[in-house]
Amino acid sequence: VQLQASGGGLVQAGGSLRLSCAASEGTFSRGAVGWFRQLQGKEREFVAAISGSGRSTRYADSVKGRFSISRDDAKNTVDLQMDSLGPEDTAAYYCGAGGSYVSSSTSAYKYWGQGTLVTVSS
Repeated sequence: VQLQASGGGLVQAGGSLRLSCAASEGTFSRGAVGWFRQLQGKEREFVAAISGSGRSTRYADSVKGRFSISRDDAKNTVDLQMDSLGPEDTAAYYCGAGGSYVSSSTSAYKYWGQGTLVTVSS
């Protein structure tokens, strides 16, 4: 199982980015997918998650109303739309798959890919 996160980059405060997590066929059908972010030397922090059916989502308080998670199982992708970005959103973003439920804990996800770096300038 391989996951690949993409879409990161440099953006000014107030701008938007759309991250995408792509997986080998069938991976996402196996359960919930979560997005997390991490600063160097810090623990990985929950951002958002979506259930296997797509009907249930969960967001960290810090991103509610600004970020939106969605999934397209036909394309085997889970996207994270990020709007109204601020410098506090700067981090490496990772997607985790294979969760049995929508969880804010990294331990709930079986598969991880390499991160994509998001840098928000003030």
